[in-house]
Parts: sequence; structure tokens; C-alpha cells
Amino acid sequence: MKAAVLLSVILLSASAARAVELPDDQADRMKRWKDLSQQVFGDKKLENGAKFIAIDAPDRAMDAALVPVGVKISGKTGVKALYLLVDDNPVPLAAHFTFGPAADPKEMKIRIRLEQYTYIHAVVEGGDGKLYQAARFVKAAGGCSAPAGPQDEALKGLGQMKLQTMATYIPGKTMEVQLHIRHPNFNGMQMDQVTRYYTPARFINEAEVSYDGQQVFHFEGGISMSSDPAITFGFKPKEKGELTVVAQDSKETVFEHVFPIPQTEAVTQ
Repeated sequence: MKAAVLLSVILLSASAARAVELPDDQADRMKRWKDLSQQVFGDKKLENGAKFIAIDAPDRAMDAALVPVGVKISGKTGVKALYLLVDDNPVPLAAHFTFGPAADPKEMKIRIRLEQYTYIHAVVEGGDGKLYQAARFVKAAGGCSAPAGPQDEALKGLGQMKLQTMATYIPGKTMEVQLHIRHPNFNGMQMDQVTRYYTPARFINEAEVSYDGQQVFHFEGGISMSSDPAITFGFKPKEKGELTVVAQDSKETVFEHVFPIPQTEAVTQ
């Protein structure tokens, strides 16, 4: 992709309500993204998706280890998958969602870590098979190496889940929920302040969410996800049923929980 075209993608994808402040090393960052996108997507062309992909993230994050990022997707092409990449993180691919028939992928929200000032790219695979991209520059640093606290304390309640409903249950209508998973998501870069040793990596690397046997989404993650992951998503319950979550971490420990829909209040299992 030519430099001028990529620059226009970055500019257009920023929120129209806020001015875009480009970094001084813009040319180097554009080259880095070109190399990264080729590593992830090969020779597939990435179309300008700024008109229907909006990334909601703070200009300057208050906590680099807990940066909220939302992706809103409009348009009529449909959505097969969503990739969220953090250009300058040690492992750039923060999340990959593949959507099933029970999903409404118009809006996704997660929390991530940022190690340094960086562009965040959202790449959407549309129903037409094409890839579309948008980007946003966020200022935050030190999130990947930020201390996570004592290991024993952080592992308490490992795998516990809570589901918070964000809207009233109406059969056949999209329902937005927020899934919380208790897990420290150690990334191997955090030093235990007591022992002065690096805490071994242990993080949620995949999850399957389904509703009454129909897939909502499959998630693949990595060390860029924040501790105690929170994922906000929409799905379409045609009738009362059960939302099933099966997650696995890098130690191959499996966590499975079932939530009744509708529920009168947030449920922890």
C-alpha cells in the first residue's frame, strides 16, 4: 500500500470529534505496519475500512496495563472475523474473533496492555471475503511489564466468570453482555516485586462462546490482553436458553461456565 493511502486510512479512522496528533516517526511506523500486516495476512490486500470501522480508545490511556478498546462495525457486507493488532507490543496480535451464526459482531470491547506509544489496528474480514482496516494512535507505555502483584494472590479464583447483561432480554433481538474472566494473564515480562524474578507466562489463549449449541464467537488471544479479561459482545437469543463459555489458558487449564439467559442479575460461577 502506498504511503499516502495508508496515511489517509489512519487519519480517517480516528474519531471525528477529536484532533489527530501524529507521531514524529510516522514514516517508520507506517513501514512497521506494512511489515506486520504482511506477516499476519500475507499478500492479501487490506482495503480502507475507515468509513465503517470505528476504533474507540483514549488518546492517552490512564493505565497502560488496562486500556479499553472498542470496535464498532457498520455496513452491509457482514462480518466473519475481527483482528485487533497493537503494532508496537512484543506480540502485536492482541485478539482474533471468528464469529458464528448466533453473533451480532457490530460492536466488540476488550481491555489490553500497551508497552509503548503505538497504533492500534482493527482488521475486519467482511462477508465478501475482503479485509478492511482502520487505525488509531494511543499514547501509553509500560503496560506489558507493569507488576502484577504476588503470584499466589493473583491466581486466587482462577477461572471464575461473571456475566453482566447490558440490555433487557427480548427474544430475537440483539443482547449485549460483558463477560469477565478471573485470570492474571501473566505475560512473562512482569517482575515479582518480592522475589525479583520474572513471573512465568500464563494467559488465556482461546475461548469458545456459544448459545444453545450455536457459535457466538471463537476467540484467540495472547499476552497483550489485560489481566482479568473483560469482553463485551452482542448475540441474538431467539428464545430463553444458556450461554456457554469454554476458555483455555496457556497451561492447558480449561474453564467452563454456563449462564442462563435471561438472568435477573450478574451471575458468578
